[in-house]
Amino acid sequence: MTSSPATELVLDYALSAYDYDLPSDRIAQDPVTPRDTSRLLVIDADHNLQHHHFYDLPNFLQAGDLLVFNNTKVIPARMYGHKQSGVPVEILLMEPIGSDRWLALVKPGKRLPIGSTIIFAEDVKATVEGIETTTRARELQFHIPAGANLDKIIDQLGTLPLPPYVTDSHADPDRYQTIYAEVSGAIAAPTAGLHFTEELFQKLQDKGIDKAFVTLHVGIGTFRPVETEDITQHVMHNEWCDVSEETIAKIIATKARGGRVIGVGSTAARSLESANLQAFTGKTNLMIYAGYEWKVLDGMITNFHLPKSTLLMMVSSFLGKDGREFLMSVYQEAIAKEYRFYSFGDAMLLWRSL
Repeated sequence: MTSSPATELVLDYALSAYDYDLPSDRIAQDPVTPRDTSRLLVIDADHNLQHHHFYDLPNFLQAGDLLVFNNTKVIPARMYGHKQSGVPVEILLMEPIGSDRWLALVKPGKRLPIGSTIIFAEDVKATVEGIETTTRARELQFHIPAGANLDKIIDQLGTLPLPPYVTDSHADPDRYQTIYAEVSGAIAAPTAGLHFTEELFQKLQDKGIDKAFVTLHVGIGTFRPVETEDITQHVMHNEWCDVSEETIAKIIATKARGGRVIGVGSTAARSLESANLQAFTGKTNLMIYAGYEWKVLDGMITNFHLPKSTLLMMVSSFLGKDGREFLMSVYQEAIAKEYRFYSFGDAMLLWRSL
C-alpha cells in the first residue's frame, strides 16, 4: 500500500529534499537516565515550538486522550558464526518464513551463495537455500538437534542488534527495550517508547489518559534506504502487525467523547493507519508521505530520524501542508539547540496539521 501524491507538491516527492547534515556528536550513543529525562520538542497544530523534557508530557495531554503503543519486543537477532572454511559470518535475522527457517541479512554476502553452510555452534548450523530479490537477504534453513527449540537457541546465541550508527554504547541491553515490550519479533526497538517510565505511566493514568497497544514487528522495511529519487517509486518491505478489536474499540470510544488519539512512534502510526479503524492482523507495506490523508491519529510522539528516511517522510506528512519544509527547519533548530538524535536520542510531540 502507498499513499497518493498530490502533483502540485513536486519537491515533496524528491528524495534529495529530505536530506540534512547532522554533526556526528549529535548522534546519541547512550540513553539518558532516567528514561523520561530526555528532552521533548513540542510542535502544536499551528507549528509553534516549545522545548521541554519528556516527563512534562502529561502537561500536553488531556483527560480522555488515548496513547497507543507498539508492544513489540526486540529479539537477539544478530548472530555470529563461520563458514566451514573458518571465514567469520555475521547475520541479522529479519523474519521467520517457515519451520526453523528465517530470512536474514548476511555478511559477507558475496561469499555466501546458495548452498553455503553457516556454523553457529557444534550442533547449530544453517544452510543458504535462497536469496530474496529486493533486499538480497538469504533464506536460511536452520539445522538444530531433535527436540530443540530454535527460538531458545537464538536467545542463547544471539545478541541485541543495536543500530549501525550506535558505535560506542555502554547501555545495558534492556535499555534498548521499552518497559512494556511483550511480543517478541522485532529487529529494532520502537524507539519513541523508550522514554516512558512506570512513574510517567502513573502520572498519565492519574490525569485520566488511557493507553492501548498494537504490535508491529519492526523489520528492514522501516530502515531500508530509499534508492529512488522519486520517493513514490519506493516499495516498502512488508512488516507484520496486529491491531486488536479491543484497541480499535478504545480508539472509537476516545473519538466519540472528543478525546485525541496519539500514536507513540512511527510504527504505532503505521499500524493504526494500515488498520483504518478496523481490527487487522497481517503484513503492511504502507508508506506514508506528502498528500497522505491521515485517518486515525491526532498526535504523534517520535524521535529524530535519519536523513532521506521513510520515517522523515511520514513525519513531514503528519505536519500537513508545507510539512517537509517546516520539518527541515525544525531539525536545524534542534541541531542548534543540541538535541540528541536517533534511537537513544530525544523526542518530539507533534499535533497534526491540516
